[in-house]
Amino acid sequence: MPVNSTHPDYDANVLAWQRARDVFAGEDAVKSAAEKYLPRLDCQDDKEYLAYKNRAAFFNASARTADGFVGLIFRRDPTFKLPESGGVADALTEFVEDADMLGTSLSAFTKKLVTEIINVGRAGTLIDWNSEAEQRAYSVAYSTEDIINWHTERVNGRNVLTLVVLKEISQTPVAEDDPFEPEEIQQLRVLKLVPPQSTADAKADWSYQVEIWQFLSDGQNTSATRNRGKKKWKLTDTITPLRLGKPLPLIPFVFHGPRHSLPEVDKIPLADILAVNLDHYRLNADYKHGMHYTALPTAWVSGFDKNSSLRIGSSTAWVAEAPGATAGYLEFHGQGLSTFERAMDRDEQLMAVLGTRMLESQKRVGETAAAIELRQSGENSILNTVSLSISASLTQVLRWVYWWNSTESIPDAIGPDLVLASLNTDFSITGMSALEITALVAAWQAGAISQATMLDLFRSGEVIAPGRTNDEEIKLLATEKRPPAPVAVTPPMPVSKNEKPQPIT
Repeated sequence: MPVNSTHPDYDANVLAWQRARDVFAGEDAVKSAAEKYLPRLDCQDDKEYLAYKNRAAFFNASARTADGFVGLIFRRDPTFKLPESGGVADALTEFVEDADMLGTSLSAFTKKLVTEIINVGRAGTLIDWNSEAEQRAYSVAYSTEDIINWHTERVNGRNVLTLVVLKEISQTPVAEDDPFEPEEIQQLRVLKLVPPQSTADAKADWSYQVEIWQFLSDGQNTSATRNRGKKKWKLTDTITPLRLGKPLPLIPFVFHGPRHSLPEVDKIPLADILAVNLDHYRLNADYKHGMHYTALPTAWVSGFDKNSSLRIGSSTAWVAEAPGATAGYLEFHGQGLSTFERAMDRDEQLMAVLGTRMLESQKRVGETAAAIELRQSGENSILNTVSLSISASLTQVLRWVYWWNSTESIPDAIGPDLVLASLNTDFSITGMSALEITALVAAWQAGAISQATMLDLFRSGEVIAPGRTNDEEIKLLATEKRPPAPVAVTPPMPVSKNEKPQPIT
């Protein structure tokens, strides 16, 4: 099996991924695909098909929906639980500030990841170690199209990744004296879990190994010969990463998906909206095509001289000497075009039902907040699943970074009490009500919850600023001068009509 072999699930889903990429990219990408998304009508030549395609308008409801979903998830910043002190805490803090050694913070890295999951439903992260000057762990994001092959096996009583093949592009100058013309070389990074050489110990650790394959010519592996001869995949480098002087027992790669972090390919979250969106595009093309030929009234005459020149305008009259000469306008009458209008309206409503409530026409009558939240429960459930799934996979990434800087045997030994990533799961636009605030304070005063829990709930309810820690809030409470509590005054007792009121002494 060649190194560039692809997984069967990859082959089954690559067309769906490309279709999603084209739709989210917008009108230019969809129209560039030509007959892939807009079939040619019968007897249309190239010129007629080009005009037919250019008249159509692509209403990108899918991209608008995806942007809305990402905005709802990041309405509140993600939170990352890290150790408070020590060398591992410093390393994780550095990682949160720069996750990929390109200046991307972990929050920005997470936002790109969420966008990728909502768009195509899959992504991956390699957690590697920079063994040069910086000596730190960092992450590398891979799109779903770049993860071409993978394999899992049962190793020491658990299912683990034993193979991941990643597609990359390596850029090198064509000549040493001309660094402004880099050449792009196709490259495959093969992550392998190699079994122990000795089979005597069944519990022996497997070792992690990295192979670099490049698509080069048959000649020597130099910049001067890369463009000559027939090219083929060649193994150019083999690396065995070490941690504490020993090979890694697992592959430091994490899959991300909308429902789980397993290697299996999951369905694209907006797949149904994508299909309806393309159907709407085809209907719009037929509608504009019909309008082009029927919507403009066309003048016609009968009994006029064929060589005469007739002009249309308020200052021009048509006069014919032949008896029975007549003139008129050809205009379209019927239900043909309105059928396309109704079909496009149904598609737009169907996209709204499938998840994009922001495209639905707003009601002009009053609607309670509870009714709006109930109506949007379907969208919230999708977002909640995506948010929880990515929170779990990002926690795995943090475990790997922690593990690179610690002495635990495997990353799974690092529990949520040490590192934890949490994305927003509250998509309601209303904050905490006064009754809820009063109930929380009463629960804290009764000893049912801790002060830290109360402050965390206040922060999630948008009562406390998101960037303010519990310690900072407690210090503010201690230094703040609050007005004295109001004193309740008991009113005097009412007197009867015959009794004179007594003066208050």
